[in-house]
Amino acid sequence: QVQLVESGGGLVQAGGSLRLSCAVSGRIFSSITMGWYRQAPGNQRELVASVTSGGSTSYADSVKGRFTISRDNAKNTVYLRMDSLKPEDTAVYYCHTERIFGLKPEAFDYWGQGTQVTVSS
Repeated sequence: QVQLVESGGGLVQAGGSLRLSCAVSGRIFSSITMGWYRQAPGNQRELVASVTSGGSTSYADSVKGRFTISRDNAKNTVYLRMDSLKPEDTAVYYCHTERIFGLKPEAFDYWGQGTQVTVSS
């Protein structure tokens, strides 16, 4: 089983920054497209950003220009740097295995435990 451990959440004032980390177990991390999701109270979980094994990135419109996803394959870790944070960014943030070459996404579906991000006004 693949295990994902998230860290880096916390309380920050509006306009501040945080960096989330997700450490992934196993020896196939470099082949996985990784994603960051978030879920606020009363809302559905939404995809925030993703990064492919080749380093291509994508972002939700709400975070473009403010968030940056990256990966360090030597450390089996994916990061989400969040700048210019807004109160509406408050949510639990989750790391997720999006895709791996040769498998359908539903056949390779692992989640982290989530880390709370709270942005005060």
